[in-house]
Amino acid sequence: MKRWSLASRIVSGTLIIVLGALVLLSILVAAFTRYEVTERLDNSLQEVAERLEFVISELDKTDRASVTPGGQIAQLPGVNRRTLAYQITTSDGRLEVRSQNAPETLFVPRLKSGFYNISLFRVYVVPSASGRHYILVGEPTFHRNEAVRRAILISVLPMVIFFPAIWVLVRWRVRRAMRPLTSLQQEIRSRGGSNLAPVPPLDLPEELVSIHSAVNLLLERLKMALSTERAFAANAAHELRNPVGALLAQVQVLRNFLVGSDYEERATIIMQQARRIGRMMEKLLQLSRATSGIALTGNMFDLVPVIRFLAEELEREKNQPIEFSGASHLMIRGDMDATGILFRNLLENAVLHGSSAQAVSVIITQDHKVLICNDCEQLPSEILRDMEKPFVRGKTDAEGSGLGMAIARQIAQQLHADMVVSSPIPGTDRGVLVTVRLQISEIEECI
Repeated sequence: MKRWSLASRIVSGTLIIVLGALVLLSILVAAFTRYEVTERLDNSLQEVAERLEFVISELDKTDRASVTPGGQIAQLPGVNRRTLAYQITTSDGRLEVRSQNAPETLFVPRLKSGFYNISLFRVYVVPSASGRHYILVGEPTFHRNEAVRRAILISVLPMVIFFPAIWVLVRWRVRRAMRPLTSLQQEIRSRGGSNLAPVPPLDLPEELVSIHSAVNLLLERLKMALSTERAFAANAAHELRNPVGALLAQVQVLRNFLVGSDYEERATIIMQQARRIGRMMEKLLQLSRATSGIALTGNMFDLVPVIRFLAEELEREKNQPIEFSGASHLMIRGDMDATGILFRNLLENAVLHGSSAQAVSVIITQDHKVLICNDCEQLPSEILRDMEKPFVRGKTDAEGSGLGMAIARQIAQQLHADMVVSSPIPGTDRGVLVTVRLQISEIEECI
């Protein structure tokens, strides 16, 4: 489901309201303009009819018997389709005078004062002062409609033209007003297990000040809770490591005395469980160190010898070959112990969960990448998604605590390194590939 940002909602809502208001305003302006233009044009018809009164006075002086059939035509220069047409007729409907663009028949058959709409003209009829004649003035309908359309267009077009400008200005203003919220969002997003510092003071509006205070209070409580949890895990692991080590030593001695007896198997089981507890204690100590941010500072060192030392150690412990290839040197900045914990866990996972028939492959490239490959069945996407969570394990019978990938992810983030886990290995249908890409900024001093 696609989610809208708050800025998009405000901009879209504001523009819908503005657009609706502009449409309503345009309709009202168009109606008012049409009314005003029609009124002005009707006034023009009335004015022309009144000014023809002098023609009526001349007609009253002429002999009515000398009237030309169809009326005399007043020939005037510059008459075209848009020019007003007029007719002067007697009270009984005989046409006496007409303009050259007026028809030979009366505009309206019924002579009565007022306005009339016919197919081609808007006609105004008014009687003369003497009452012996009627004056009919007509305006071409297409000219009137054209004038109304132009007036409406002049009134409405600026609103249509300025709407994109309104959209740009509203969007700019809303985004500018949302900057404090965006800054607060970025500050909150940057907080995590290794960064629980309070959000610094920001130029926030009054509505966001309470949210800022609540977030800082929550971060303080969370920091206290996590600190207590880490301290407990670290202290518990540290306090239990020595007793577990002593227990393992005593069990190994006891097992040597019980060789060949009925109790040898039980002693072996106790020894295996003691080793498992010891490994769990070691992982808890590593997790505590990783979440404390030990890799955030450090000196320049060569990573390749560290990885080679860890690989040789695992080869002896697990009797599993590890193959090396690629660059012989890779200088990085960080804590050597934390980096060792990172690659120790990655190599250990590859050895424990990989096929014993295939060697684990470690490739160090010139573009500052470390690739660790192991052979196994292809992992489902849901396992890849959850395997970096603490105490989460896939469907495997191999020994482990479910903390290795979580520890590796924590340290990789502190080193500003990109760690990507993919399955299967590109170009095959099996295996797991872990790619750790160290940032360029961390090795610039060696370039």
